[in-house]
Amino acid sequence: MIHYFYISDNLRFWMLKNFQTSKYNLIIFFKINFFLVVPFILYGQNEIILGIEKTDKYIPLLKNKNIAIVSNHTSNFNKTNNKIHLVDSLRNYELKILKVFAPEHGFRGNSDAGEKITNSIDPKTGIPIISLYGSKKKPSKKDLENIDVMIFDIQDVGARFYTYISAMHNMMKICAELGIEFIILDRPNPNGDYVDGPVLEKEFKSYIGMHEIPIIHGLTVGELAKMIIGERWIENSQKLKLSVIKINNWDHKREYILPIRPSPNLPNQKSILLYPSLCLFEQTIVSIGRGTKFPFQVIGHPDYKKTEFNFKPISVDEESKPKLEGKISYGVDLRYKNVEKKLNIDYLIDFYNQLKNKDDNFFGEYFYRIAGTKKLENQIKNGFSEREIRSSWQEDLENYKIKRKKYLLYKDFE
Repeated sequence: MIHYFYISDNLRFWMLKNFQTSKYNLIIFFKINFFLVVPFILYGQNEIILGIEKTDKYIPLLKNKNIAIVSNHTSNFNKTNNKIHLVDSLRNYELKILKVFAPEHGFRGNSDAGEKITNSIDPKTGIPIISLYGSKKKPSKKDLENIDVMIFDIQDVGARFYTYISAMHNMMKICAELGIEFIILDRPNPNGDYVDGPVLEKEFKSYIGMHEIPIIHGLTVGELAKMIIGERWIENSQKLKLSVIKINNWDHKREYILPIRPSPNLPNQKSILLYPSLCLFEQTIVSIGRGTKFPFQVIGHPDYKKTEFNFKPISVDEESKPKLEGKISYGVDLRYKNVEKKLNIDYLIDFYNQLKNKDDNFFGEYFYRIAGTKKLENQIKNGFSEREIRSSWQEDLENYKIKRKKYLLYKDFE
């Protein structure tokens, strides 16, 4: 079936970019005067079907059970004409949802990074919302009283320090202890087509790094959950009844452009692809654009060499009191550059060399939590080259790749 659409010429770039993950595949386009005539052909078999959309697979598992959900604003169906939230969808099936558990950024996804989230009541449904990022990051046994099954549905971005997977870990642990079934509605990993970076060392585990995996781990949350159980990273792991509702028509080679920002400061696909590399700056004195219209797409500092490009962070809805607020920062604009499929430490080395004499505390106190090791900071301080640093983590990375293969649910990128 062929569909023709007449679209203004200046939307051509948007179409080429955004129809990649649609059920419509672009075949050809040509220009007539000031309009674009675009024929599309429908390939339903190529459409990515998210775990949440496969209701026939998980609704039968929920009948006559008390349900709790770990979710946030990303827990929607992928269809552009069907943005219903998982909670609302399940209520339409007259299922019994007792509680919702919310990770960092809250249930609606509008809280700043690191901001404490308090317990509340969802005004739309009246369901209690329990915070997993407030005074406690682990649910209590009382929080889970009378729960039979836990559903996890959150869009991850594929970086070890993105805390949604930490919330999943903690919930899996207590569900294993209490005998609560755990169902994951799987979603693609937008950075799932490669793995890179130092593997976390055990002594540096924290909420921003709970697993012995590299910074870019190349797993969906469903695959990571299988690894958590298989590697016995939680107590009673073998007792946990885990079900992963798989994605259809996606594999680790296929690009997935997120239809909704996964957190306030990741507003577009470019920021999501740059996130694993630029997050290394989070504990440093350098800004990565929080408090601007382009967070996680720029790097800058007032004392960096004077460049034509500069920006000034200010308090905005997505970030109150950002680093270097009100100060003009010079640096690098990555918005129009291609993102390499690697953990890019070139910029980190460059900014350290430019600023090390300006501030002895360039890396801050807890850089090792982001890096998962103290070696990276020491290597940069000691003048190691990018090649030397990357070679130092290759053996651990190769061992991880072997381990990772055991838990894959989808065709790999290599």
